[in-house]
Amino acid sequence: MKTVLKHLAIILCIVLVSLMGTYIGLAIYYHNAFAYGTWINGVYCTGRSVEEVNADLVQDFTYEGLTVFDKDGNSYLIAAQDIDYRFDFIKALEIYKKQQNPWIWIESLYHGDSRTLSPVVSYDSRKLEKVMAEIPFLAVESGQKEADRRVAIIKTDHGYELLNERTEVLRVDEAQDVIMRAIEQSKDEVYLQDEGCYHDLELTAPMRETLAMWEKIDRFQQCKIVYVMGNEQIPVDASVVCDWIELDEEGGFALDDKGSLKLREGAVEEFIDALAEQYDTVGAERQFRATRGEIVTVEGGTYGNRIDRKAEVEYLTDAFMHNRQEFHEPAYVQKAFAQGKDDIGGTYIEVDMGEQMLYYYVDGVQKIATPVVTGNTSRRMGTPSGVNYIYLKQTNRILRGPGYASHVDFWMPVKGNIGIHDAAWRSKFGGGIYQTNGSHGCINTPREAMEQLYDSVEVGTPVVMFY
Repeated sequence: MKTVLKHLAIILCIVLVSLMGTYIGLAIYYHNAFAYGTWINGVYCTGRSVEEVNADLVQDFTYEGLTVFDKDGNSYLIAAQDIDYRFDFIKALEIYKKQQNPWIWIESLYHGDSRTLSPVVSYDSRKLEKVMAEIPFLAVESGQKEADRRVAIIKTDHGYELLNERTEVLRVDEAQDVIMRAIEQSKDEVYLQDEGCYHDLELTAPMRETLAMWEKIDRFQQCKIVYVMGNEQIPVDASVVCDWIELDEEGGFALDDKGSLKLREGAVEEFIDALAEQYDTVGAERQFRATRGEIVTVEGGTYGNRIDRKAEVEYLTDAFMHNRQEFHEPAYVQKAFAQGKDDIGGTYIEVDMGEQMLYYYVDGVQKIATPVVTGNTSRRMGTPSGVNYIYLKQTNRILRGPGYASHVDFWMPVKGNIGIHDAAWRSKFGGGIYQTNGSHGCINTPREAMEQLYDSVEVGTPVVMFY
């Protein structure tokens, strides 16, 4: 029994010595290599030296450079090659390696260790300074002293605007420090506003007074009325109402007893007059594409739009003073089939007196084409050109004039006593008849075409007449 126990003791000692030898051997092995289960930046590092792991990490790591963003979203790329950017992981790996105790390597059998390490970066600081000096938003800020930064109200094509150079001022030295730290950390992007590089400067008493005045002007200019002129929209916005503010003799902003800005006398009337001059079309000169293919100039006539200026001055003054926000179609003393500059639209009658043809279009589609006879030009009774409109429709009418009384079945006057009607006394239409045997000024039309035209046309339809 004693012999057995002795043999067991010897075997146990041998096993313990072997285990200790193995443990010590592995400890010595891991003394110059990373412990079991070590992963760095996705690279398996067990049993490998710092130099071996560094070679893999350097090969896998790429860095194009740093993109710098200002508060307005402008960006600038600092390319890595422009600043002689260099990197390796030796120092970071050595520090991490020292944190691993090779004598307790057995712990790594139960749980591995995964780390993300950043490289140690170097670059040419002089080249970086030169590159930063070329960044537009840094160069602008570095060239302006804080004492010279203004607060002012300026007038532009868009109305009065506030120029405040003392808010969100970029501190160049802070921005440069942020950029250097970002490069040292191998960041791809940096946002200077998020990094706290912008600051507001203190305001002087006159500057605060300017800001108080700007609040009044900003409220005055917050006009949201939009005039609807056919297919066009004319906003009454800051670019318009900025000229409605009354100025004092020195060119400053005039205030009333309550400290509010004054509406300049006559300002609204000036706007409505200008609007009417642009969009009143009665008797206006128009460019019209004739069926014969030409662009003809047609001037004069009774058709068109005429804005009710008095009503619009009253409306706009009230709407502005009550800060209304709306789309508005103006009141008219005369309203055409269509509004805006192209007031003829797609539905109209065309009387080409040079070709002696009448056409009727509905929504741009030709519905009627017929020869006609217009006023006798040899007797100076030629039908006048112009853009007129059907202002009446009658049947069984007697047309009277010096020395004649003619019955017509269909009568549609367009200007005074000049109208479109059938002419049973004529057997031929078109050609040169009008030059020697024309009408007294009316547009004589074949009965069949006239009946169709009469049944189709509405009162108010424009009639474009030209030679």
